[in-house]
Amino acid sequence: MKKNISRRGFLKVLGGSAVAAGAMLAGCKNSSDGSSAQDDYKKQVEPPVGKMTYRTHPKTNEKVSLLGYGMMRLPNKPDSPKGQEEIDQEMVNRLVDYAIEHGVNYFDTSPAYCQGHSEESTGIALHRHPRDKYLVATKLSNFDPSTWSREASIKMYHDSMKALQVDYIDYYLLHGIGMGGMDNLRQRFLDNGLLDYLLKEREAGRIRHLGFSYHGDVEVYDYLLSQHDKYQWDFSQIELNYLDWDYANEINDRNTDARYLYAELEKRGIPAVVMEPLLGGRLASVPQFLATRLKQRDPERSVASWAFRYAGTPEGVLTVLSGMTYMEHLRDNLLSYCPLVPVTEEDTEFLYEVAREIVGVDAIPCNDCKYCMPCPYGIDIPGIFVHYNKCRNEGRLPVANMKDEYRKRRREYLIGLDRAVPKMRQANHCIGCGQCVEHCPQNIRIPQELHKIDKFVESLRRNPDAFESEENENDGQS
Repeated sequence: MKKNISRRGFLKVLGGSAVAAGAMLAGCKNSSDGSSAQDDYKKQVEPPVGKMTYRTHPKTNEKVSLLGYGMMRLPNKPDSPKGQEEIDQEMVNRLVDYAIEHGVNYFDTSPAYCQGHSEESTGIALHRHPRDKYLVATKLSNFDPSTWSREASIKMYHDSMKALQVDYIDYYLLHGIGMGGMDNLRQRFLDNGLLDYLLKEREAGRIRHLGFSYHGDVEVYDYLLSQHDKYQWDFSQIELNYLDWDYANEINDRNTDARYLYAELEKRGIPAVVMEPLLGGRLASVPQFLATRLKQRDPERSVASWAFRYAGTPEGVLTVLSGMTYMEHLRDNLLSYCPLVPVTEEDTEFLYEVAREIVGVDAIPCNDCKYCMPCPYGIDIPGIFVHYNKCRNEGRLPVANMKDEYRKRRREYLIGLDRAVPKMRQANHCIGCGQCVEHCPQNIRIPQELHKIDKFVESLRRNPDAFESEENENDGQS
């Protein structure tokens, strides 16, 4: 794949200055002094009001907050049963109010998020504010073949407006182009005349900006951009972070790095909306030795803030989305963008060194996006992967050569797994049907990974002292 932008070219940025302080995202002991993320949150300062960095859309000249609120991972009521989570609307309202107070005006949702309830919850929270205070983005998430007809897809579009309580959508996306290749694109958007319909809706003003989010087959991405003169794309949503910039293939089994995706947009003057700046949290909970290096370089910044500043630095980026479940996440990200202090060329080279180290750590490239859910057999796929990756990144996986530490870490892993994922939803119930694979934007071979984890867990359950064989020991490190 040709890569058309140099690292120096990455650093064409907006100016700005600020002092940022914050905390790492939840759960891992990553601080240079060994303190936990929760300890870092206690040190968090209040982000300033009136200091948000904005980018200007080149076509409409409207100001868009560099921090965009991704409404994919909304908080649930604490007493909601696992698998039947109910959104905590009061907390969503508080988060949205705080975000708007601090200058956030871009809110991104989809009919597919939060088991189909994100748009409604987002609409309730935003409708309490004047319409000119926010920009709402949603998507035509017609993944299921039953929604590929023109009528079904148009209904989904109008249902989004109803759920969001709006009579126009600021940013509307064809969701997940590239998944399923060109045949999928034709059936979902082209052969049924749906894209032509959406272009007319843009002409009528009911869609103010039309774009697409990209996952998967780069042939589809290249095709849609080759048709830019015809469609006049207003923006495109791509995955961009300091790991994906050069290593998307190594970590996600894809052949398209973010360097290429961004360069193709930049040369056409199409603004980029960034998704997954943290790779589903992976760049906030990097292995401890790397977190220590990041904290030593700037003790006043959180591990996560490095990824956000990197993603927000290119001048072609319109907004950077973050799925902020807790107020601590929101505050930390606001500190990164109120205002943005762009990463320097030296910072960028340092982050690429960190990326090379991460590629050497064999983890499952799950972003916890939940596109693979629901599993027809009730398996909590992302929950299993997140627990495994968290223990691996913290250096807490039990392996045979640990001797004295093995028993302790074995117990911690098994108890932690049972707390995170009910036993009836763990990997041993996977039958390998493969239904999840086609929905994974990271191209993870999910059944194979689940079976490896199941074998690893079964080895831990059978062996309280150590693995019985070298084969099992290797499974623990796969």
